[in-house]
Amino acid sequence: MPEQAQKALPVSSSTPPDFPAEQRELFREVLTLLNQRGVPYVVSGAFALQVHTGIWRDTKDLDLFLPARHVNLALCHLKEDGFEIEVTDRFWLAKARRNGFFVDLITGMSNGVITVDDSWIARGVPAEVLGVSTQVLAAEELAASKLFVSFRERFDGADIAHLLYRTHHAFDWGRMLDLVGAHWQLLLWTLVLFHYIYPSADGHVPRAVWNELLGRFQHLIEHPDTVARFRGSLIDDNMFAIDVEEWGLPNLLEEERARRKDTICEPGKTAA
Repeated sequence: MPEQAQKALPVSSSTPPDFPAEQRELFREVLTLLNQRGVPYVVSGAFALQVHTGIWRDTKDLDLFLPARHVNLALCHLKEDGFEIEVTDRFWLAKARRNGFFVDLITGMSNGVITVDDSWIARGVPAEVLGVSTQVLAAEELAASKLFVSFRERFDGADIAHLLYRTHHAFDWGRMLDLVGAHWQLLLWTLVLFHYIYPSADGHVPRAVWNELLGRFQHLIEHPDTVARFRGSLIDDNMFAIDVEEWGLPNLLEEERARRKDTICEPGKTAA
């Protein structure tokens, strides 16, 4: 691998990044502004991962999760504060940018399967981010938000493994199972990966969770669903494009996104 490409890849570490002063102040300004204006949100991304695992990651983005109905208000305040705003994808993502730094306002997963609701805010963990009192995603919601990030160019499985390893003593498995719902096979896959990575950490995942998920899987093997639909596009619509576009398999990605009623729009515009 070329040296330049190697340097571009993140390496896990507990060493804090040397954030530029301008970036630190901008992120602090955003958090303080939304706190003062009473916009409900939780911090995700690199800062939430650090709170739960101690792992630092350099980032130009400040990731904020919030229910879709609050995004318009947040965008209004950020626009008044001098940010350029944009709804990048009305189903899940809006952005505010200034001086080369970004704030991502995220309302769920891009495939429409997992969405942010008020419980994500209520379950936020109090934390201090760059000196500002705020809250970050709870470990369960953070893990769920990474479950579908299994693209060719990006894979968050290591983040989930680190989360489980570091937070197992307080991890709410009932909540996690509720969050993944019908997509529990992805959780089982992640847990198998976790077991491979940490084979001696047997007690980190309760035996009851293994029994539940493996029991479901065994039932599927013994009683196959012959009409179950292809779900590859929910994982990566690019890598599984041939299945949909050439092999005639259904596009569940479009269907899941179409079910989203709580889409977002820019201030002054009407949601499509």
